[in-house]
Amino acid sequence: MSVEQQIDKLLSRMTLQEKIGQMIQTGTFEEADKEKIRMGRIGSVLGVTGADLVNELQRIAVEESRLGIPLLIAGDVIHGYRTTFPIPLAEACSWNMALIEETAAVAAREASAAGIHWILAPMVDIARDPRWGRVAEGAGEDVWLAAAIARARVAGIQRNDWEDRPHMVACPKHFAGYGLAEAGRDYNTVDVSERRLRETYFPPFQAALEAGAGTMMCAFNELNGVPCTGNRWLLTDVLQQEWGFQGFVVSDWESIGELVQHGFAESREEAARIAIEAGVHMDMQARVYDEYLEQLVNRGIVPESVIDEAVRRILRIKFRAGLFDQPYTPPEHAASLLLHPDHVRTARAMARESIVLLKNEHNVLPLTSRVRKLAVVGPLADDRAAVLGCWAGQGRSEDAVSILQGIVATAEPDVEIMFCRGWREETAEPDIAQAVDIVRQCETAVVVLGETADMSGENNSRTSIELPSGQLELLKAIHATGVPVVLVLVNGRPLALEWADRHIPAIVEAWHLGTQAGMAVADILFGKHNPSGKLPITFPRSTGQIPIYYSAKKTGRPGLKRYADSEVEPLYPFGYGLSYTRFEYDRFGISSTEIKAGDTITVSARITNAGTMEGAETVQLYICDEAASITRPVKELKGFAKISLKPGESHLVEFRLSAEQLGFFNADGRYVVEPGRFTVWIGPDSRGGLCGTFSVIPCISDEA
Repeated sequence: MSVEQQIDKLLSRMTLQEKIGQMIQTGTFEEADKEKIRMGRIGSVLGVTGADLVNELQRIAVEESRLGIPLLIAGDVIHGYRTTFPIPLAEACSWNMALIEETAAVAAREASAAGIHWILAPMVDIARDPRWGRVAEGAGEDVWLAAAIARARVAGIQRNDWEDRPHMVACPKHFAGYGLAEAGRDYNTVDVSERRLRETYFPPFQAALEAGAGTMMCAFNELNGVPCTGNRWLLTDVLQQEWGFQGFVVSDWESIGELVQHGFAESREEAARIAIEAGVHMDMQARVYDEYLEQLVNRGIVPESVIDEAVRRILRIKFRAGLFDQPYTPPEHAASLLLHPDHVRTARAMARESIVLLKNEHNVLPLTSRVRKLAVVGPLADDRAAVLGCWAGQGRSEDAVSILQGIVATAEPDVEIMFCRGWREETAEPDIAQAVDIVRQCETAVVVLGETADMSGENNSRTSIELPSGQLELLKAIHATGVPVVLVLVNGRPLALEWADRHIPAIVEAWHLGTQAGMAVADILFGKHNPSGKLPITFPRSTGQIPIYYSAKKTGRPGLKRYADSEVEPLYPFGYGLSYTRFEYDRFGISSTEIKAGDTITVSARITNAGTMEGAETVQLYICDEAASITRPVKELKGFAKISLKPGESHLVEFRLSAEQLGFFNADGRYVVEPGRFTVWIGPDSRGGLCGTFSVIPCISDEA
């Protein structure tokens, strides 16, 4: 019997209450919910972990409910389970899709051992406003990079390289436009054209579905006046009908009930009707469906066929996860899998590749044997909770390595390390004086500043992206000693670092790197690993430049773009990142100066490691459509390749660029590739590089 036939058979046996039960997810589990599971009134549970507890609940569903339909256990596993990886924004700095897929697979493996079947990730929202706290959870500002990362994360989460427990299902979120919240304030209004949605904000979701994601979470925000949770155009017309999505849509936390707060529904009952008619198949925690769907059907307001379709989609995913064949999780797996040595090694490898060297004047880094006394200063230097970052889930600070611990473990035994926090929010000045005294006794100072874990993530937007109060004063005081300073940043968003960039010789962007943060940072500082990270998001000079991103549209007066009080260019551009070695680009080539619809051209350049240390370089391909019927961005990323080169070694990097990649949505809403001239660049970041031109020429049918 096929899966669809099994679903038909189940549906034919289900009461209306049991059907609606499959559409209910509880997120604050209570003892009374066990009876609801027994009655078939709950289909999914969020937030319970541990195989023993999950198996207890699953046993009630499978063995004590009338139909024995298993529960789908969900978890917010954003960047690791017990082994914590860098925050997703940091992982995006690696531009290493294989490693990103691997960290997602490890996270899924550990979560599965704890009884989870459904990971509410990846977050694939494009984010161009670093004030928004959830910028930490995504892949940054660029659609091409974000789509590639979405594919990698879904592939990792759903790799399912085990046979003795249920399979894992991914849930891309938040559909759609969540990262566009006005003023960077979480949950705020989003007003955006359909063209921009389709060109910039939809593609990562499409990529996630192409990679096989089984579910989708809708966003909290309103979209052009209609909350996403009640947006039929978004969830049904686009997602299910246009894209052919066969999985199910889950609301975000209590967002169905929040349709009332939006002023989009007069009551919770109306909110239930709006959400189910829009295409939301499962209610996360609001319990609105539990309260009102049955009476809405009985009164003829909502057809039972709509309920059947939602339940069919949910059951389809439960069959796909193998829950009907293997509903239980062997409890012995957690002890052997959580923090497995291979997982910890992967965490260290990813943390190293996530670090971005922003500045290295006078080759202060790597720290050499000449440094015999090293000061380590800063409120985050020995903070093991801070390095885990937001949404650390089941990650534990006691398992993490602080930056101070990593430095102590990595430095030569005869290097004297002196530590001082240097700043406390409640009493800044006395600690600053002590820090300055310690720094004066040393040859180099490593200053660790930035954000604690709870300063980014959901509902943690900031009006200023400067260093938190008091930290800049500490940095200025240490700089005034004349001792060379290495600034290490621990943060969940781009920070405004204009003063530091002008005065501090070496700056290392270390983000929230997870369990192995300290070891990875020490590997970079002492030259045991060459930094290779490249920024997936622009760093502005000040908060006032926001939003700023590399792929902005052209203006009619490009030579006059400026602020009266600041430079217009960012402090660090998209794609930027330094290395301890030097890479040279030459021998640029284009296989043809003309391309037609359906064709491809090859764009190439030779990259040479002209330095003295082995290193990895992310080579980036950008285009610009010089004139079109719709104004186009000044640059668009269309390819990248990360290569490793030994000193003196060269590699010819080739990109295949198809005509399809050159298109856009025109004034009629159609995706078109228009004839015209394009500029193409290959370089180390979005500022430019080697360049040439080619033209799209019309086919005969286009001219007719």
